[in-house]
Amino acid sequence: MAEGMMKRLYGQSIYVQSAGVKSDLEIDGFAIAVCQELGVELSRHRARSFDQMQEWGDDLSGFDLVVCLSPASQRRALDLTRYYHLEVEYWPVLDPTGLGEGREAKLMSYRQTRDQIKTKLLARFGPPSEEGEEKPK
Repeated sequence: MAEGMMKRLYGQSIYVQSAGVKSDLEIDGFAIAVCQELGVELSRHRARSFDQMQEWGDDLSGFDLVVCLSPASQRRALDLTRYYHLEVEYWPVLDPTGLGEGREAKLMSYRQTRDQIKTKLLARFGPPSEEGEEKPK
């Protein structure tokens, strides 16, 4: 969710790449649905791991900041700071997986997480850039 919203808000003014601890997961359908409500397209997005990023040629030393949304990703990112000069921030957000009975309740949980991430992005990086597709009202 975070990568898509980041691109939506800031366009190409900030280079962003999502990664996680696991890479064998396709993006959750509920995450796709709630992001589409904001015009953020995730359906073609695939999860990748930090290890895959390195295998595919991403130079982790070229990143300034790693934002972690789970304790597991924070631990992995902190491990990387032994080899790379990276700033690591942990943003605790609701993990919506498994919450809610029925589609609408699940969507409400995912919306809550989406909105928490968006609020944190705006607080950390400021209002949307001119390059971003979402303009301030």
